[in-house]
Amino acid sequence: MEIKGAHILITGASRGIGRAFAKSCAEDKAHLHLVVRKKDAALVKEMEDAGAASVTLWTADLASPNSVAKLVEAMAEEKIDILFNNAGVLTGGLLEKQSEEEIYNVMQINVLSLIQLTRAFLPGMLKRKRGKIVNNASVAAVMHFPGGTTYCASKAAVLAFTECLKNELHGTKVSTLTLVTPTIKTGMYDELVDKYGKNFDDVKDQNALSPQTYAKMIREAVLSDLTILEPQGLTGVGLKIAKYIPQLFDWGTRKKFHR
Repeated sequence: MEIKGAHILITGASRGIGRAFAKSCAEDKAHLHLVVRKKDAALVKEMEDAGAASVTLWTADLASPNSVAKLVEAMAEEKIDILFNNAGVLTGGLLEKQSEEEIYNVMQINVLSLIQLTRAFLPGMLKRKRGKIVNNASVAAVMHFPGGTTYCASKAAVLAFTECLKNELHGTKVSTLTLVTPTIKTGMYDELVDKYGKNFDDVKDQNALSPQTYAKMIREAVLSDLTILEPQGLTGVGLKIAKYIPQLFDWGTRKKFHR
């Protein structure tokens, strides 16, 4: 799908993958609709300097269903061509040590807000016979490691949701793109040791990509109308092992895990 001139809505746009992809789209002269928790003049200027056709900030707390509903209401007249459900939070560690609040938050932000926004903007796309929904899943959707109970569950839900939606949309002019995202050097990457370090050895991935590199990969996937973007290299091998030889994957992760 063409990015130039498109109206693109990006959640989690203030940092990491969201910010890097927004800048890439700005360089392609897109109209940007960026969902952030608070106004950010520097973000607007960065996107305008990069060449965006227009930049609009929308404030919302995706941890609140009511806030998401207000966002949808405020954007009711906007004609969104590409919806990038990128926002996400990380949970980890022993299940009994995770608080109810963080468990509810990971499901609301990673899954439920994504479904809310998709449901809201899909009818307009279908009516206009134009649109793409990009959902940020993760290798964690398939690679189910100890300590990842709630995070893996949230990303598995995103993967399943998007794959089902892909089939619902077959034959329409609206398509989906599932990002089976590998480790990216973002703020979430910096949280890995805190969330998993007590129970897991070698949590830092030395093959982690920069947000800018991954944003370029997403751009190419959108332009090529791919339905899924999976990692290559060692992460890609690990993903295939988790898919097709789960017993081997489980054995490997258990060796690194300790209560």
